[in-house]
Amino acid sequence: MTVRFSEIRAMPGQPFTEGCPTRVVLDHIMGKWGVLVLLSLSDRTHRWGELRREVQGISEKMLAQTLRVLEADGLVHREAYPEIPPRVEYSLTPLGRDLMERMLPLVEWVAIHSDAIVGTDD
Repeated sequence: MTVRFSEIRAMPGQPFTEGCPTRVVLDHIMGKWGVLVLLSLSDRTHRWGELRREVQGISEKMLAQTLRVLEADGLVHREAYPEIPPRVEYSLTPLGRDLMERMLPLVEWVAIHSDAIVGTDD
C-alpha cells in the first residue's frame, strides 16, 4: 500500500502543524537511539546488558531514558522478575511490532544506500 503525501496531509495529527503530537512520536521513534533500540528488539526480547552491547555507543543514561520513553509510548514492554539479582527484560508490544514491520524496510534501504549517501574515504 502506497500512501501519498496528500493523504498524510489530510490525516488528523498532521505532522506539519505546530504542536501536533505526531512530531513528538516521530522524535521518539526516529531519533538515533530510538530507532536502534527498536531495531534491536525487533527480533527478540533483550535484557538490559544485551541491549547495551548491541546498541554500541549508547550510554547507560541514554539507554534508560530511551527505554522509558518507548515504554511510556506503548512501544516497548518492560518485564521485571522478582529475583536476586533482579532480572529485567524488554520486548516490543504489539504496537511496537506493528511499527517495526513498517520501519524495517526503511532501515534496510538506509543500510543499502548509506555508503552512497554519506560517502566513504577509500
